[in-house]
Amino acid sequence: MSQQRHGSTSGNTGAEPAFPDLPEATIARLPEYLRALHNLGETGADTISSEGLSAAAGVNSAKLRKDLSHLGSYGTRGVGYDVGLLIEQIEFVLGLDQRRAVCLVGVGNLGHALAGYDGFASRGFKIVALFDADAAKVGERIHGLVVRHIDELPTAAVEESIAIGVIATPAGAAQAVADDLVAAGVTSILNFAPCVLSVPANVDVRKVDLAIELQILSFHEHRKASLTALPGGRTKDIGQEAVGS
Repeated sequence: MSQQRHGSTSGNTGAEPAFPDLPEATIARLPEYLRALHNLGETGADTISSEGLSAAAGVNSAKLRKDLSHLGSYGTRGVGYDVGLLIEQIEFVLGLDQRRAVCLVGVGNLGHALAGYDGFASRGFKIVALFDADAAKVGERIHGLVVRHIDELPTAAVEESIAIGVIATPAGAAQAVADDLVAAGVTSILNFAPCVLSVPANVDVRKVDLAIELQILSFHEHRKASLTALPGGRTKDIGQEAVGS
């Protein structure tokens, strides 16, 4: 996935600071830091050390300090990071200081589940429209929203200021839906369909494939089993190994 860079040029002399040009790996970890910080804030914590935050987020502390330095946040020696301030910084960089309107295309079993997921609203996203191509599903009310026909997408995209499109259709329909989203002016897509989408260079796509994640975990299970098996039926205790980035 290519990351679109939204920021000011080097010649900007306004009051707004230049938008940080972040590495992809850092962008992927910022939501983990934000989740951990919100949890810490709910416990009443005002400050947190880099070691404490890295443990809460499940990230190496040196990597965390480098990531946060990209935001201009270095913490205070002997005190740590200001939890509230760091939440504000990360939410600004992630664009969560404004609510993002999201549409969902495909209201099968997965679509129903996504439409009712409370975690979207608590993280700054609001599903404003549901679409499907199946006439039998059009008109159905799901969590307060009426399913609309996919042909209504261009109009709804303008009326609702849709920023992000979520595709939860079968693989065979996903590319056509992506084309419809792009044509309607949507330039960010979250794809749950098990396929690769072809989109213009200015469109960002994130792919979620649960089967692939399970296959990766299967590899690690296979590897651990092969490492513990030794000649003669003996086994070697290799301990628990973390899986992930």
